[in-house]
Amino acid sequence: MGTGGGRGARTDGVTHMWLDIVIVALFAAGIYSFALLTGFEKRFLTRKTDRRAENLYDEYADSPRKQRRFAEEHGGTWKDDPADTRPGSRR
Repeated sequence: MGTGGGRGARTDGVTHMWLDIVIVALFAAGIYSFALLTGFEKRFLTRKTDRRAENLYDEYADSPRKQRRFAEEHGGTWKDDPADTRPGSRR
């Protein structure tokens, strides 16, 4: 009978040790990558900008005719007042 030692036992132990090191390294790289990604997203999403909702309204809003039709279909009313004459307007 063999003594249980020898080359076969050594390679299993060494392989297991390297596998542990690789798993820990990949885990650390994943945490580092996540930190970099979230930091980038935070900087990207909180950057200073001069674009406001009021400025973007003309680009994305429906036409006044379509808005009026939608309001009438849903029981609302439509006023053709310009934005400058509304109460509470800062302009």
